[in-house]
Amino acid sequence: VQLQASGGGLVQPGGSLRLSCAASGTIFSGNRMGWYRQAPGKQRELVAYITSGGGTTYVDSVKGRFTISRDNAKNTVWLHMNSLKPEDTAVYYCNTVPTAFYSWGRGTQVTVSS
Repeated sequence: VQLQASGGGLVQPGGSLRLSCAASGTIFSGNRMGWYRQAPGKQRELVAYITSGGGTTYVDSVKGRFTISRDNAKNTVWLHMNSLKPEDTAVYYCNTVPTAFYSWGRGTQVTVSS
């Protein structure tokens, strides 16, 4: 079972990005899916997750700026990020919540800088 996160890049403060994560296997549809991030020198943190039914939860630092969504038929989860700030710079990963059933993979780098 694998995850493939994509969509990261370099963006100016205030800009937007959409991250995508495609999952293989049968774990995806029945589990909460989350987006995590890890900044240099910091621990990985969960920033948003979505239940199999579409309920969402966000960490305070991204509320009102990030939106998580999913398509169970496509085994895909997205993270729409608006009003990006330099402190959002990190490698972003997706995985199940609260237990990470998939291997973490490389993630996708998001860099917010002018």
